[in-house]
Amino acid sequence: MKIVSFSLEQANKYFGKIDGTRFFIGSRVPFNGSKGLINASGLPTQRYNRLDFRDTYGFWADFIHPTAQAEGGYFHTLNTYDQARFTFSFLQYGAHVPNGDFVAYFRALLRLPLAADYFPDLKLENNRVVRITDNGSVVLETDASTEGLMDYLNPSLSEVEDTEVIQAAKLVHWVQNDPQHRLTQIDIGINHFKAKMLEYANLYGLEGKPDTICLAICDIRHQGRGKSAIIKAALQSATPLKALLDIGEPKYHERLVVIRREINRLVAEGILGKRKYSVSKKDFVAA
Repeated sequence: MKIVSFSLEQANKYFGKIDGTRFFIGSRVPFNGSKGLINASGLPTQRYNRLDFRDTYGFWADFIHPTAQAEGGYFHTLNTYDQARFTFSFLQYGAHVPNGDFVAYFRALLRLPLAADYFPDLKLENNRVVRITDNGSVVLETDASTEGLMDYLNPSLSEVEDTEVIQAAKLVHWVQNDPQHRLTQIDIGINHFKAKMLEYANLYGLEGKPDTICLAICDIRHQGRGKSAIIKAALQSATPLKALLDIGEPKYHERLVVIRREINRLVAEGILGKRKYSVSKKDFVAA
């Protein structure tokens, strides 16, 4: 079992120690009346690098790259201060969505060999995350709610609690020290984008649409900065890509600068701009 301890330094920075190894957990920050942790910095080797995963995932390794850059890109990217209560990974999976990306990710983590070292009180039952207690198993997430899982990871948004720091420390340390954990993040992320791309293709009529258009829509929906009516209106404009990439301005200007920059980079490299989406193939094909 991993032994977790932590200390608060420089007024707002938490550092952890597991099995004698000291590491940065996150900084305490205020946000819209709430308080939580953020960790969006690290070493270049701790960031998602699309080139490392092309052999396994092909074009999809590049397709998720702009969103990964906008979400922080570090495998230990963390925030615990907004409505999701606990968001983690290089694509910032949020714990508030039943059967969402974070739930799928956490279920997959509990199947890894080191799961019992980091979360000895959790297990999977009928593919649900449950907590082992003296009175039996307690289901933490269902088709309708993740309230139990959010409570387990971060009891409230009113303050940074010890529980929140410890659970964050476990995930930060685990992903920094276990290649299988990092591969799990990527596999969940790419499979999630594949499934969502098919969903959006049917919802927005994206059969035969360019990869750039599809990427912009996936990023909008991943962040949640635009509803379907706005997306459909943008698709009908004379310059649909520009219209899509303007959704969220000026509130999310910094993120959109990143998305535009990385899309342009991939177009310049010849990665984007040469494919269109095929519903029957459930994939991108040559344009």
